[in-house]
Amino acid sequence: MKKAVRYFSKLGNTRTIAEAIAEGAGVTAVSITDAPQLTEYVDILYLGGAPYANIMAPELKTYAENLDASKVGKVVLFTTSNWSKRTVLSLKKLLRKKGFTVEDEYFYAHMLHIQGRIDAAHAFGKRNGLNN
Repeated sequence: MKKAVRYFSKLGNTRTIAEAIAEGAGVTAVSITDAPQLTEYVDILYLGGAPYANIMAPELKTYAENLDASKVGKVVLFTTSNWSKRTVLSLKKLLRKKGFTVEDEYFYAHMLHIQGRIDAAHAFGKRNGLNN
């Protein structure tokens, strides 16, 4: 099963969680600013970011809008935030509207407790973000 982890992070919190998920999944986390689009098909794409001023980062929105559905089996989302899970909800809606399969389950880490959520993020990546 081929997997990829892509994320957008301004402050480093989402990067930390993305790296833990990627380690669990056996891949390398890549910022969407470093690798704009997938070049090969993946069975699972872990995709995450945080809301800024309570809205999805424009960079993440653009990435999701330009994502090629033929390159992704399903998407598993993650987010870091002080209180809002809006990014996950917005991404889920946008991607499903484009025809992507998006897991209902997602990973959330409160921005003040990132270090305490690393093991859980690792386990999330290891079990493919699924309820199993």
